[in-house]
Amino acid sequence: MNISSRQIEAFRMVMLTGSITSASEALFVTQPAVSRLIQSLEDEIGLALFERRGNHIVPRAEATTLLAEVERSFVGLSRIAAFAQALRAQTVGSLRIAAMPALAGSILTRFVARFSMRRPDVHISITGTPSHLVTDAVASGQVDFGYADGPLDRVGLEIETIPMAAVAIMPKSHRLARRDCITPDDLSGERFVGIGRGTLFRSRIDTALAEIPRTISLETTLSQIACLLVAEGGGISLVDPHSAAEFLDKGIVAKPFMPFIDAGFVALRSPHLPASTLATAFMQEFREHVGNWKLP
Repeated sequence: MNISSRQIEAFRMVMLTGSITSASEALFVTQPAVSRLIQSLEDEIGLALFERRGNHIVPRAEATTLLAEVERSFVGLSRIAAFAQALRAQTVGSLRIAAMPALAGSILTRFVARFSMRRPDVHISITGTPSHLVTDAVASGQVDFGYADGPLDRVGLEIETIPMAAVAIMPKSHRLARRDCITPDDLSGERFVGIGRGTLFRSRIDTALAEIPRTISLETTLSQIACLLVAEGGGISLVDPHSAAEFLDKGIVAKPFMPFIDAGFVALRSPHLPASTLATAFMQEFREHVGNWKLP
């Protein structure tokens, strides 16, 4: 059999509206066109579906039975159409994200939660991992995109730099806690919690404080650990503002630091894997969120 979707559509509309006239209006075609489609369908299947009674047609039992099967097909098509519309509206789908711990443990994860609340049918997985592993995961297609420590120069990846200013953190009881802004001279003679040895961020800190005598009595690779050490009186440190914000209710104070030390990150994606509308929307909204974010 060579049944067309147009024949089925005409049949379904006649059954639902009860007449060829109403069906033609619903389908925006002429009555003769609907009649021809019905007749051709009957000829194709070799079965009379309607009885003609003057200007009216009456469905036979076979038509009612056939409609039940047609409706099952149309329900499936409706679901596909609804799903496609949801994809366009970015309310369904999935996202796989890898991020450096400083982001995965602060602003990114909070943003993911809010993003998910507005799109409850979207499945999102987020993995906190060192920056070099974030880069590998993005390059190999294990994740849709990632956020890593920068700057980064890796062939085959699209990289966007997102800068932010490092902040000075100290215990609430510290003598500098009432200052509006911290400078290198303020840190002279202070116990200092070192962070990220061997990273570009650490080299920036060391350059800014090169002439300042200080004692690095504690050291860690993670900003969250640095914040906890500071909260317990271990010294002063310079960290990214988002990690600091997670500890403001845990005994530390965060102050702007001058001169500017970049504690930002980079957004990574592979140009070889076309980004979904959902992924593009997430990355843009997160970038705007970071740009508008203020330290509490």
